[in-house]
Amino acid sequence: MKAGVFQFCPKFGEVEGNLNLIENALSKVDADLIVLPELCTTGYQFTSHDEVEALCESVLDGSSIRRFIQLCEDRQFYLVVGIGERSDTGCYNSSVLIGPKGHIGTYRKVHLFNKEKTWFKQGDLGFPVWDIGLAKIGMMICFDWIFPEAARSIALQDADILCHPANLVLPFCPDAMITRSIENRIFTITANRTGTESREAQESFHFIGQSQMTSSKGDLFFRMGEDESGVHIVEIDPTQARNKQITETNQLWDDRHPETYIINRTGKN
Repeated sequence: MKAGVFQFCPKFGEVEGNLNLIENALSKVDADLIVLPELCTTGYQFTSHDEVEALCESVLDGSSIRRFIQLCEDRQFYLVVGIGERSDTGCYNSSVLIGPKGHIGTYRKVHLFNKEKTWFKQGDLGFPVWDIGLAKIGMMICFDWIFPEAARSIALQDADILCHPANLVLPFCPDAMITRSIENRIFTITANRTGTESREAQESFHFIGQSQMTSSKGDLFFRMGEDESGVHIVEIDPTQARNKQITETNQLWDDRHPETYIINRTGKN
């Protein structure tokens, strides 16, 4: 299958303009799966709950979702898109999996970064995996990368590809995602944004770009530039992620010993 990313610089609050940019960029792309950045329709730096309420939308019937569904139907591909989700239980920093027949699944960010804790509720859907026929897909968002349990939870459900919308500002993630691939024998697709965003009295955030894809053995297919905008697609065989054999006598899942691992932190230092 052909999979990849669209790296670009969303403009805060300009949902219509961001959607137009995405549609124009993807209107002629030959791909099966494309991952877009975190909060790619809204921009990142919210300054009030009123902004959050105004810019977040339902994953079932939001205007952005309808346009993404139409794009998937027209192009016959799948998208993983980072959006602000509004639901009956609150607003979430979410990622949605969309295909030619509509909305497939939603992941809500569990590990909120910095001031995201002010604007969004912690994700409450766990780390689900969906079978789209071509591959089994799991999702996490940005800062989830620093918690290896997130990627492991997805891999243990037999996911072939980990899709990772992001708004990265710390420099560590691109290299860490190579490790996530190696330790889980899974393909990873990180779609980051570019540019700088600074709103009102908030600190200025510079996003590091460097969207990338890795193989199930940690090989780097590509890593985009810090300020590069565009679509990057490669051809992969997702079934390679189903081979967990490391040596003749070592199989990744068979060699795990969960009974020896500390599952819950019971005290504080």
